[in-house]
Amino acid sequence: MLRWLAIAGQAATVLVASYLLDLSLPQGPLWAGIGVLVTFNLYATLRVHRNRAEVSPGIAFAHLLVDISVLAWMLGWSGGIHNPFGLMFLILIALAALALPRGWALAAAMACLTGYLISGLFGQPLVGYHNPYSLIVSGIAASFLISAMVVLVFSTRLAADLRSRERELAALRERFTRNEGIVALATHAAAMAHELNTPLATMTLLADEIAAEVETDELRADAELLGQLLALCRERIRNLAVPTEVDLVREVSQWRLVRPTIELNRTGDLPSTLRIEPAISHLIQALLNNAADAGEAAGNPRVDLHLEYRDGALEGEVRDHGHGFDPDHSLLPATSLFNSEKPGGLGVGLALSHATVEQLGGEMTMTPAEGGGTRIRFHLPLTPLATRGTGVTA
Repeated sequence: MLRWLAIAGQAATVLVASYLLDLSLPQGPLWAGIGVLVTFNLYATLRVHRNRAEVSPGIAFAHLLVDISVLAWMLGWSGGIHNPFGLMFLILIALAALALPRGWALAAAMACLTGYLISGLFGQPLVGYHNPYSLIVSGIAASFLISAMVVLVFSTRLAADLRSRERELAALRERFTRNEGIVALATHAAAMAHELNTPLATMTLLADEIAAEVETDELRADAELLGQLLALCRERIRNLAVPTEVDLVREVSQWRLVRPTIELNRTGDLPSTLRIEPAISHLIQALLNNAADAGEAAGNPRVDLHLEYRDGALEGEVRDHGHGFDPDHSLLPATSLFNSEKPGGLGVGLALSHATVEQLGGEMTMTPAEGGGTRIRFHLPLTPLATRGTGVTA
């Protein structure tokens, strides 16, 4: 882009000097230099569009060397050292210092110095202008304005790019720290799953014995519920040790067992045999638990859940009826581990939710809900083999 500006400036300068200032300039060599720069920049533009990879410092220096050579050629045919536009070499040095590693920047500076010396030693003097001093002063002023504008624009854009990369690096560091914690947590969870399997099996036997001995219907229902919850815990532990796809419809139904005091309003259609990764099930469970906690804290224990399978992706929305959040001061909750705003919270669910969405290449957004509460939407791509069968359940 800067080279196109330089080409336009050089062409305008040749026209103004030749026809308005009536200088006797060699038109052929000057326009030949502009033509070479136009041809090279067309090649450079096509290269950039075809190859989006990072440009190496050597290639960038080679491109800069073309600019230096053409500028030295133009100055040599239009006054040499007496041409005030020799200050343009300083712009090329500044660009090299800002954009290239130290060694390449020094090489570019030496090339600019060499080009300036050659144009000064072998330059053709300006002929035809009645006041050379005024011409030089005017050229210096124009060179200063052009240099200030180019350096300001380029340095501003470069500074903005550096700030953007710093933000990206900070986000990557935070994500790396979180993922390290998740790996450590997974290792600990696997060990705990092995240790908990035996006591859960014992508790299941005791629950069966209690259910066989109770006499009242109320106690029998409680014992059956206890047995179902223990079976759910054992299934979760087995799935943790050997991950297998799970039935999404069944997973949502089992959540009602875990939170029987919460009114769950579910909408949307799902294939009756939709099988999903356990990580997606954990994500939905975490969102439902957070929504239930928010509703209970506000005295309105209700959760609205919408799930729909469409175009190879799972579309979902979880809405709570809690106090909500201020959109001007709160973004999507923090993704760091063990950082919970809930009393007694572990600070694990939200971090795992964000990690799951990122791992599956999905999206998750959080917005205030009308009438109070929070609405969380997510989009998760599923594999083509995620559905088997054609049945649909509401």
